[in-house]
Amino acid sequence: MAERGAHLTTAAPAEDRPSVFEVLAQDSLMTAVKPALLHAVKILATSNPARYGVLWRRFDEIYVILDMLLQHHFLSRTSASFSENFYGLKRVGSHSARAAHLGLRRRQHWRSLLLLALIPYLHTKLEKILARQRDEDDFSIRLPQSFLQKMYRAFLAAYPFVCMAWDGWVFCQQLLYVFGKTRTHSPLLWLAGVKLSYLTANDIHSLDLKPSGPELSSGQSFGEKLQRVVSTAVGGVAVSLSTSLSIGVFFLQFLEWWYSSENQSTVKSLTSLPTPPPPLHLHSQETSHTHIKVCPICRKVRTNDTALATSGYVFCYRCIYVYVKANHRCPLTGYPSELQHLIKIYTPDG
Repeated sequence: MAERGAHLTTAAPAEDRPSVFEVLAQDSLMTAVKPALLHAVKILATSNPARYGVLWRRFDEIYVILDMLLQHHFLSRTSASFSENFYGLKRVGSHSARAAHLGLRRRQHWRSLLLLALIPYLHTKLEKILARQRDEDDFSIRLPQSFLQKMYRAFLAAYPFVCMAWDGWVFCQQLLYVFGKTRTHSPLLWLAGVKLSYLTANDIHSLDLKPSGPELSSGQSFGEKLQRVVSTAVGGVAVSLSTSLSIGVFFLQFLEWWYSSENQSTVKSLTSLPTPPPPLHLHSQETSHTHIKVCPICRKVRTNDTALATSGYVFCYRCIYVYVKANHRCPLTGYPSELQHLIKIYTPDG
């Protein structure tokens, strides 16, 4: 049985087509990088919200910029993304092959860059918007139903079905790739007009001889020199990122396993936020009773008391809902917070 099915996961000797294990391994490499970096940023933001809180709030934007720099560098120099180059693969045109050191054609290069960096970013933002919409529905908050809002809600309602159709397309594409019926295992490669192939000995030799950056000459104009300097600086940042990822790739794989669903209980016990100290109340004859019921945001007597689970402080429901929705943190401690951390407090007289 194993001998009969071995040809399904191994490329034929005469073909330059990677096996399904290789292409899936390089796909999973970059998916392990973002959660590891996100956890590191979360620890920094928790330890010092004033200094590192912006990294947590703008993590997706910072990550997509760094990812575009990294992928642009590798696509320009090796005709492959970072993960594809790590596994000794390159991108070639669907109808014509080209040496890796020459890079992809301009149209294929920019298609590949957009599909590698922007599609995951848009997917992440849509997932967050969908989760926020679910939280608003749970709190029974209904905004005025204008035409744009109706279109917005219709899009959010159809988005899960679009994701299901996309996942089905990916599965069918991978299944066809296993049986040798298609040259690409991913719809993103098909949309970019490229396929994956092995790096040859000539490719590796040419990449070693390729200069690390463009050279400046006295005959160039100021604009060309500035463009060369910016290109060199961007290449330096990309090289630093690629070197760091190459060194820490096995550590990132370990983090992916450590923070998997099987270890979530252990992670929560080790990384749970510390319990903040109780607030100090100044007791006086006039304000000893009302001071405790003052909302820290609006400075008025609280209405519809709601506690924030990440810090333990109590606010007006409307005040803390608006603040957490906009800033994603506690207004007093700076701890990262979301709408699901709001807990309404009910009293017998309420």
